[in-house]
Amino acid sequence: MPIYEFFCEACNTIFNFYSKRIDTTTSPLCPKCRNTILSRKVSPFAVTGKAKESDDMDELPFDESKMEQAMSMLAGEADKIREDDPRQAAQLMRKLTDMTGIGLGAGMEEALRRMEQGEDPEQIEAEMGDLIEAEEPFILPEKKAGKGGSGVRRPQTDPVLYDLHPEV
Repeated sequence: MPIYEFFCEACNTIFNFYSKRIDTTTSPLCPKCRNTILSRKVSPFAVTGKAKESDDMDELPFDESKMEQAMSMLAGEADKIREDDPRQAAQLMRKLTDMTGIGLGAGMEEALRRMEQGEDPEQIEAEMGDLIEAEEPFILPEKKAGKGGSGVRRPQTDPVLYDLHPEV
C-alpha cells in the first residue's frame, strides 16, 4: 500500500496519504484548510525539499547537480555495503549529507554516531526509535533568497495518515 506526501503552501504543512493502489496523478484537497489542492512531494529520501508537481528544480533548497551526484554515488556504493557492518552504512549516510548539505536531527545524529562506532542498528532502533520518530530526521539547508531575503520556512508535518481515495 503506497504512501504519498503532499504539501499545502497555504498551511505550510506536509500531509501523508495512503492508497490501496498506485496513483501518481491524484492531488487531494488540503485536509486542514479544505480549499487548496495539494502539490505532490517526492519522498524525502529521494529528494529532500519542497518540489512542486511541475518539478521546478528552482524550488529545491540546494543545488540540483549536488543531489544528482549524491544519488549517483549512493546508488554505486549502496550495492557494496556489507549488511553486517553498520559503519559502512553510516559512512554512506555521512557522504550523502556532506554532499547535499542536509543536516541531521539530534536523534538521527546520535544514531549515526553510534553506528559509526559499530553498534548494532537494531539495538540503536530499540533504544532510540521513539526519539527519532518524534523529530524531523533531516534538516534541509535554507534556500538562498534574493538580496535581503530569508531562507525557506520549514513546513510542519501533519501526523495523521489520510486516505487518498476515501469511500464516499
